[in-house]
Amino acid sequence: MAAQSWSCRPQFSIGATVQIDDRSALGHCRAPSYLRGLTGEVCHVHGAFRDPEKLAYHQPGLPPQTLYKVRISQTSIWPEYRGPESDTLEVDVYENWLKPAV
Repeated sequence: MAAQSWSCRPQFSIGATVQIDDRSALGHCRAPSYLRGLTGEVCHVHGAFRDPEKLAYHQPGLPPQTLYKVRISQTSIWPEYRGPESDTLEVDVYENWLKPAV
């Protein structure tokens, strides 16, 4: 069976500064709670995929969501971090969990 491909225009481009939404979520969720509310930079756009939060509940996962790789400073995540300030964490986050940073 061939892989499904969707046309979905990404809201954010590489280099965009984004914030991971700080909303609460019940059940299956694809945004780690320790990263919610933090700001990072889009470093890769993976493309559009069926929404895994809907797929977890046996729904079709449509409309598709764009998946991004977001780079976040380690010191933003852990204020007591003692490593170099240039250390980062890269996390895959779906578009429905991102908003423009203010």
